[in-house]
Amino acid sequence: MVFSSLTFVCVFLPIVILLYYVSPSLAIRNALLIVASLLFYAYGEPIYIVLMLFSIFINYGFGRMLESQIKAARKVVVVAAVSVNLGILFVFKYTDMLLETINKIGNRDFHTIDLALPVGISFFTFQALSYVIDVYRNEAKAEKSVFNVMLYISFFPQLIAGPIVKYHDISEQIRKRKVDIQEIAEGLRRFIIGLSKKVLISNTMAITADMLFTVPLGKINILSAWIAALAYMFQIYFDFSGYSDMAIGLGHMFGFKFLENFNYPYISKSVKEFWRRWHISLSTWFKEYLYIPLGGNRKGKMRTCINKLIVFFATGLWHGANWTFVVWGLWHGIFMLLEEVINIKQVPRVLRHIYTMLVVCIGFVMFRADTFLQGILMIQKMLVGWEFGGEQMSIVKSVMTPVFLITVTIALIGSTPIIKSIGKDCAQKESGKKIMEFLSYGIAIVLLAICILSLSSGTYNPFIYFRF
Repeated sequence: MVFSSLTFVCVFLPIVILLYYVSPSLAIRNALLIVASLLFYAYGEPIYIVLMLFSIFINYGFGRMLESQIKAARKVVVVAAVSVNLGILFVFKYTDMLLETINKIGNRDFHTIDLALPVGISFFTFQALSYVIDVYRNEAKAEKSVFNVMLYISFFPQLIAGPIVKYHDISEQIRKRKVDIQEIAEGLRRFIIGLSKKVLISNTMAITADMLFTVPLGKINILSAWIAALAYMFQIYFDFSGYSDMAIGLGHMFGFKFLENFNYPYISKSVKEFWRRWHISLSTWFKEYLYIPLGGNRKGKMRTCINKLIVFFATGLWHGANWTFVVWGLWHGIFMLLEEVINIKQVPRVLRHIYTMLVVCIGFVMFRADTFLQGILMIQKMLVGWEFGGEQMSIVKSVMTPVFLITVTIALIGSTPIIKSIGKDCAQKESGKKIMEFLSYGIAIVLLAICILSLSSGTYNPFIYFRF
């Protein structure tokens, strides 16, 4: 089940909200959210609910063992916890990748195991690691109740597409939280905004991107290659930020405050700034649990460079079991290091922005590509694809539809804070604030209706996180 489905929007969510608010106590509400979360996860792949429960109980046990005051014992426990969690992730996500790599490099013929990838395994594994590491660092107390750990790891709003919620950010909210009608309304509005991003913008961009990335490369020229790259660039942003908006909105409906995950990354003027704005929960997770433990920037320039490349290698690998993701991660890491050598702030702002978007756009081509070779050839077409024959131009004309052009325009505006700034300016006066609030809820209702109609018509609705 995904948020952008009629089953979730029209059946699952209304029932859960209704039952939640008729429940008389926080304990019953938490129990309801646990049951709802497990049902949500089991809807698509019931067998992997066993893996989810195993992760919950084993990490609960590790947390209790970390209550020991013996330093050596605590180190053994945390190493075991990290090993078990990463081991599970490796088996299900990276075993076939390793075997295929060995086969290619060593000319071997090992058979892959072809295990189905549990949806969201990277997200809930990192949350489980956050719990045990936070307890180890004494940044949080070990939970006495296994049900609190269960709610934290399995909570359905951020289970399959993030944001990654660190335990020390949410532990108190599990035990105590309040919510009023205004909070529910704000959460619902935020959810609808995210749903609209996904259904109305991302899905439209996906049609173009998916079509062009499957066209034989001989029929692709510089125009269609750039259209494909830009379409995917908008698809992944509005899909990912849309899911984050939906998760944050759902959290508000149940009294949880999740941290923001995106902050208009496409206005960035450096790769470093881009990563302060893009998938913020993942960036901060790697900073807190990998970069700083490796030594951060405290052990000299060379070690700092190595630490950053390790982080970006891990960032790429986290996204999927394919070397294209690793290349994407290292691509960003290399440019971030270059920015520290070259004083990029001396470059005019416009040129910095163009440079950053070129790096990001080319990187996303490799991210989207099925193979390393396809990614390289598509990038080649973006640079020197000067073929303008009938076949090539017919492809270009087929994707340049009015719907596509209108959606691109909306995406361009929506990826900047222009609308937000206008809203703030209009809301400076009390009367203006009320008008803007009324308009925002009215627009949200209209958008929800359009999204439901779109989903009802069976329009293209891909789920791009099956590899996460």
